[in-house]
Amino acid sequence: MISQSEFRNSRYADAILSEIRHLSEGRRFRIVHVCGTHEDTISRHGLRTLLPDNIKLVAGPGCPVCVCAAEDVDTAIELARQGHLITTFGDMVNVPSTSSSLAKERAQGADVRIVYGVNEAVGIAQNNSEREVVFVGVGFETTAPTLAVEMLRDPPSNFSMLTSLKAIPPAMELLLRIEGPPVDGFITPGHVSAIIGTNAFEPLAKRHHVPCVAAGFEPLDVLESVRMILTQIRDNRAESENEYSRVVRPEGNRYAQQAIRQAFNLGDGPWRGLGVIKDSAYYLRSKFAEHDSRKRFEVPRTNSVDILPGCMCHKVVLGMIDPVDCPLFGKRCVPDNPYGPCMVGHEGTCRIRHENLSL
Repeated sequence: MISQSEFRNSRYADAILSEIRHLSEGRRFRIVHVCGTHEDTISRHGLRTLLPDNIKLVAGPGCPVCVCAAEDVDTAIELARQGHLITTFGDMVNVPSTSSSLAKERAQGADVRIVYGVNEAVGIAQNNSEREVVFVGVGFETTAPTLAVEMLRDPPSNFSMLTSLKAIPPAMELLLRIEGPPVDGFITPGHVSAIIGTNAFEPLAKRHHVPCVAAGFEPLDVLESVRMILTQIRDNRAESENEYSRVVRPEGNRYAQQAIRQAFNLGDGPWRGLGVIKDSAYYLRSKFAEHDSRKRFEVPRTNSVDILPGCMCHKVVLGMIDPVDCPLFGKRCVPDNPYGPCMVGHEGTCRIRHENLSL
């Protein structure tokens, strides 16, 4: 068994960095990752300071609560105001929306409870049969299977889901199509890749001739993925490769994929600040309509505001600016009082950067 210390060995890091410097000599590279955990590794271990100045590591839309559309949060807030019992992950409670948050509603008396998994929310529904229990489910392909399995188990009649589940590859496609700095390579998220496999990124790599490498979450994982991307560029290749082979398989987890297909349809979906992205959101299939909060309850349409005045979270999520370039960063917007969603969750780029600048 490989110990954690081997993935933080300075001698190995020096060898990889030496090759990175050689491979990158003579031009600039902009490499994008789409995973909050990768951003935490990069920031906490100072990997940007180790890399040559001509290589820029950029954080993309890898934080699920950051890209949760305001209309979804506003719907959850309205259901809380209607008196339903709301369950969700801890990060979601503090996400600011158009004019409130679930935390503020709880302070006003709403029954909002933090759970560590959808199975815990189902248990709450079983123990509160006289209440309507809503689970606000946010996440990427990593979270989707857990929600799918609970739905396939025939949950209690008083249980429903308000889902804001997103698929990562369409967001990567968006980054390649919008005007802005070029993407020379993608570090693909290890957790998501464990579910959908490295094969899922192959069409994107071929279509746009952009190398993709699935990486683990140790410092050497990230550095090695950079080296692999640069090697592909040197060899004029664009493939979806796997650095995280101790966990990820090319075909992914087929059982998890099957559960997702049985419970969800893939359709167009809103991402906060990014607009509607084609085929990027998971929606419960019609046969589960009685457990679909959007269909189960009447919620008046509101004029939801994704990005509040002065907030630059959308530019941070798109990798167009660094968090410290936002005038609100660390001033009006801090973890204890977030103004934008990127300062909320433990995977939010602004929060990660703020916490590491404070070390």
